[in-house]
Amino acid sequence: MLDPFAGAGDARSAARGLDAPGAAERLFAGLEDAGGLVLAVSGGPDSIALMLLARRWREALARDGRCAPDIRVAAVDHGLRADSRKEAQAVVVWAADAGFDGAVLAWEGEKPAARLQERARRARHALLFSHAARVGARVVATAHHADDQAETILFRLLRGSGPSGLAGMAALRERDGLLHARPLLGCAKAELVALCESEGHPFFIDPSNADPRFARARLRALMPLLEAHGLGREALLRLGRRAARAQAALARQARELGAAARRDDGALDLSGFAGAPGEGLEEALLRVAGAQIEAVGGAPARLDRLEALTDRLARAIERREPCVATLGGALLKLDAQGILRARRETGRRGA
Repeated sequence: MLDPFAGAGDARSAARGLDAPGAAERLFAGLEDAGGLVLAVSGGPDSIALMLLARRWREALARDGRCAPDIRVAAVDHGLRADSRKEAQAVVVWAADAGFDGAVLAWEGEKPAARLQERARRARHALLFSHAARVGARVVATAHHADDQAETILFRLLRGSGPSGLAGMAALRERDGLLHARPLLGCAKAELVALCESEGHPFFIDPSNADPRFARARLRALMPLLEAHGLGREALLRLGRRAARAQAALARQARELGAAARRDDGALDLSGFAGAPGEGLEEALLRVAGAQIEAVGGAPARLDRLEALTDRLARAIERREPCVATLGGALLKLDAQGILRARRETGRRGA
């Protein structure tokens, strides 16, 4: 499993460097048997560095007499800037120079006026993963790095996320039946830019990264001020490591309690959660309820809504009262004995 915090731009990473022997192999460790790998390359320095490191990794495997996965490059043209198609086509040329097949994936249709970056990100993921499925690749790799991880943690901190959100981006996660890998989460952006420059490889700069209309750009502009007050990248990454540790422990507790509560008919006996808030089980109850919603095909629920549901369930269990609720396209029915049954809500589509 790739580690989302390993050497994240700290002194160890700087000392080791991306040019050190074995650096590329360490970054892509665990992906040797991926079968097929699609690199998401926008043409910016981060993703160009990803492509260059993937080439080094393939060459290192060949020197060791090992077969590398089938590696391809995909450039998404969002159609949001006049030069976007030309840049995506340049990426395909650069991919060929690196020995990779490349493809341009276009986000077609009218573009939304609201939440543009969020919807562009969703469209980008959909295009990349559907393309990977078409070409038989099992993994999509993106170039998120340590600075991105710190920004993500700060973004979620400002929105009141729980431990799962504050843990930041996962280095490897399942998405749409495939795997999403982020091999560069342990690399500082400056290292990636330096790698491109050391190889003399050109790259593009996306002006939207500094556009104050977008929340990420505004947060990025605040980072020097936050750094001066002790909340810089390293502090945020440290918070992420601690949240990830807490998240893992809470998830394990929830799995164990959920397994113990599960009955033969698939329902959950939640009577053991009586007095949950006072006994510190509220977080476990929240996770068990969320898992039950997803188990019947419901959508992952927003934390605030899941907290409200958990509060209702905890009170009903304590008072031995029935409770009926819907969330994420799932219908939940708790009886007076604390037995929770869930099913897809009639007429609702799943996530």
